[in-house]
Amino acid sequence: MRYFYLLFSFYKDFYKIAVVSENAIDETDRHILMHLRTNGRLSMSELAKLVGMSAPSVKDRVRRLEDRGIIRKFTVDIDTKALGYSLEAIVRIKPRPGNLHRVEKMIIDEPRFTSCDKVTGDDCFISRLALKSIDELDKLLDPFHEKAETNTSIVKSSPVRNRPPAS
Repeated sequence: MRYFYLLFSFYKDFYKIAVVSENAIDETDRHILMHLRTNGRLSMSELAKLVGMSAPSVKDRVRRLEDRGIIRKFTVDIDTKALGYSLEAIVRIKPRPGNLHRVEKMIIDEPRFTSCDKVTGDDCFISRLALKSIDELDKLLDPFHEKAETNTSIVKSSPVRNRPPAS
C-alpha cells in the first residue's frame, strides 16, 4: 500500500500543497544513486566524500534506499565486446497463435539473449541478442521462424542505457 503525505508551506499569505510519495527521494539520495550507478564498488567512506556527508550517514541512506526497494541489488556491468561479442541486435518477436509460451521459453533457454521485455503492441517480445558476427544471426533465429515472426535491427550505439528516470 502506498502512503502519501501532504506538505504545507506558507508563502506570502498562500498555502502551497505538495503531494509527496513515500518513495520520493531528495537531492542527496539522487547523488548517492548516481555515484553508485557509476561505481557500485565505492566504499561508504569514498561515497561519503563524494556527496559531502559522513560515512555512517551515507551508509544509513543506502540502507534505507535498499529497504524501500529503490536499490534492488548491486551488480556488474559486463562489456560483451571484451568477451568477443562485437555486435548486438534488437530482435522484435511476434509469436504465431498458440506459441506465446513456447517462444518465451525459447528466448529464456538461449543464453545469447541478454535481455528481453514482454510488451504490448504488435510484437510480444523485444529482446537484445549478443553476436560475435553477423553470420550467427540466422543460426540463432532460424528455430524461431516456425513459431514466430522476427524483425531484427543491429545496434550501432547506445547513447542512453540503464539511466534512472528523473523526478
